[in-house]
Amino acid sequence: MQLEFADSHCHLNYEGLSLRTEEVLHSMQEAGVTRALNICTTLEEAPKVLEQTLDHPRLWCSVGVHPDYDEVAAEPSVEELVQRAAHEKVVAIGETGLDYYRLKGNLDWQRERFRVHIRAARAVNKPLIIHTREAAEDTLAILREEKAHEVNGVMHCFTESIHVARQAIDLGFFISLSGIVTFKNAQQVHEVAREVPLENLLIETDAPFLAPVPFRGKTNEPAYVVHVAERIAELKGVSLQSVAEATTRNFCRFIRQPYFCP
Repeated sequence: MQLEFADSHCHLNYEGLSLRTEEVLHSMQEAGVTRALNICTTLEEAPKVLEQTLDHPRLWCSVGVHPDYDEVAAEPSVEELVQRAAHEKVVAIGETGLDYYRLKGNLDWQRERFRVHIRAARAVNKPLIIHTREAAEDTLAILREEKAHEVNGVMHCFTESIHVARQAIDLGFFISLSGIVTFKNAQQVHEVAREVPLENLLIETDAPFLAPVPFRGKTNEPAYVVHVAERIAELKGVSLQSVAEATTRNFCRFIRQPYFCP
């Protein structure tokens, strides 16, 4: 019996994947990656991100504006996010969060945008997809202040400490590990992979970025999430089957689609 995997975070509309949709989906099928979440990063791309999921029963998508984008046509409002999240294929809000690595200076606008996304998620009762980089303290504080525990979500492409991971888990969030876990020098991520219980873990590619070993430096795609699972199994000293089953089950819990659970 072939194992089943779920890619909790990919960008099928991005360059390198958008013109190869059927090929990418076929590769997923061959690898046993039976479920995936197509992530939105701007309101302008939201219709395309949704369109890519419509004919595929095990593809879903999100809606949101990435925290890195300081120049947008218009700031997302709670009302617009709620409206765009009404479609049944839109199962999450984001990606959203804080990034103090790429952007400097007065980032009040970024924190306010984050709050808007959390309020929208609470309004539609859908989970959040959180991006945080060098901003863990503020990210956790805003999640608490805005009562994000009421909707929960995922800390995507997690690279923070185990201490931060445990605080996020206490708020009801999953910890999602990407291809970074396969990198030799990613010691902090290795620790998280070892210490976070399987019941709290998701796996992702963040495709087309961050391809795992042995594809590092190449265009990433959802089929490669299997290599993330293999490395986690190795670090934990458990079977690949146990990682596949747990993370796929967690994915269905995260997007609140129990019908699609294995």
